[in-house]
Amino acid sequence: MHIDTSAQPSAHASRPFYRHLYFQVLVAIVAGALIGHLYPQTGEALKPLGDAFIKLVKMIIAPVIFLTIVTGLAGMGTLKGVGSVVGKAFAYFLTFSTLALIVGLVVANVVHPGSGMNIDPASLDASKVATYTEKAHETSLIGFVMDIIPSTITSAFVEGNILQVLFVAILFGVGLILIGDKGKPVLALFEAISHVVFRMVDILMKAAPIGAFGAFAFTIGKYGIASVVNLATLVGTFYLTSALFVVVILGTVCMLNGLSIFKLIAYLKAELLLVLGTSSSESALPSLIEKMEKAGCKRSVVGLVVPTGYSFNLDGTNIYMTLAALFIAQATNTDLSLQQQVLLLLVAMLSSKGAAGVTGAGFITLAATLSVVPTVPVAGMALILGVDRFMSECRSLTNFIGNAVATIVVSRWHGALDREQLDRALNGEATGTVRPVTTLEPAPAGLRLGEASAD
Repeated sequence: MHIDTSAQPSAHASRPFYRHLYFQVLVAIVAGALIGHLYPQTGEALKPLGDAFIKLVKMIIAPVIFLTIVTGLAGMGTLKGVGSVVGKAFAYFLTFSTLALIVGLVVANVVHPGSGMNIDPASLDASKVATYTEKAHETSLIGFVMDIIPSTITSAFVEGNILQVLFVAILFGVGLILIGDKGKPVLALFEAISHVVFRMVDILMKAAPIGAFGAFAFTIGKYGIASVVNLATLVGTFYLTSALFVVVILGTVCMLNGLSIFKLIAYLKAELLLVLGTSSSESALPSLIEKMEKAGCKRSVVGLVVPTGYSFNLDGTNIYMTLAALFIAQATNTDLSLQQQVLLLLVAMLSSKGAAGVTGAGFITLAATLSVVPTVPVAGMALILGVDRFMSECRSLTNFIGNAVATIVVSRWHGALDREQLDRALNGEATGTVRPVTTLEPAPAGLRLGEASAD
């Protein structure tokens, strides 16, 4: 799925800097921060601007994911290709999600951000985090798996549940593969609709500066910069750890795959500023799908990796979970043995999947983890509730970059990456490439509807 930008490449390249989305969003963030700091009540009152923009984006996410996955899967032609991409993607997700958890655990043991606070757990107000702990109990692993299946095909789109839309889209795409030539008219229709939907995305993204302005003004106005200073060690440690994870670990992954993490970040600067302003990586999901295609990643891979990565490849959230859990333990003088820390890590691996796709997943996942490991007081989450919003921005940024890297790496592993197009995109050159409408090849005999697969 790709919007035709080749008609006026020279005009696009010569646009003044103030017309670029990344500059407009940056100015909006700075303006929002000033309003929130100087006029806190006004900043809080601007919250609807940010909420409205995020609602606009969420409105378009379901059709974007559905159309991207369906047309991408149909382009593969066989179920074997689908299984190969999914297997590689989940191998990558499991490896780096676990690594992120370990990094958070190691850093917390080295830096000891909570040491010296000497908080009595009995003095903490557990009611402040009661809502999160209740949601945590509702997000068990079995409940999560059951929730992937929508009540009806259309309810997935009505409720906007990403995993349910993903489930329906995969089933539909597989169905198109199995019926072969009969699916060509349907695929052609979806291809045409996809161009309209992505044009809608372009229109909606013009409101991004307004959304970032409102969201950031609210954050600073409500919580204040002082709330960051009070827990600066934890916030600073989290930001530094996330930065090192991106630069060192993801940077090494990029280098081994023949690209620079810094060029990738520069390529995604507009989307990253949008994520920073709204504290939501979902706000830039449609743009990430489009940009990954423009960077030479095959549509079929992008359509599977990006949406599933948003639920299963949460590097920033995983760093936060183990780091915050140990911060609470240190702040309340709760000693954890190596065995208990390993248990915490294992529980976090499961709970991070159980809360996937849930709004405020980072905090809810932390509550779920601490509920299973009773040694660390759940009420201790009240200590970080005030600064969680600021850490949410870092979680979203790290998650977003991690999913961009995952998409490129899996595309390369699958032989679905155009290296020349990737290099041109990362070097700031217009690709001017329009992908042709995908056509369905007849499904192999062993994969036709009603026949058993040998794979």
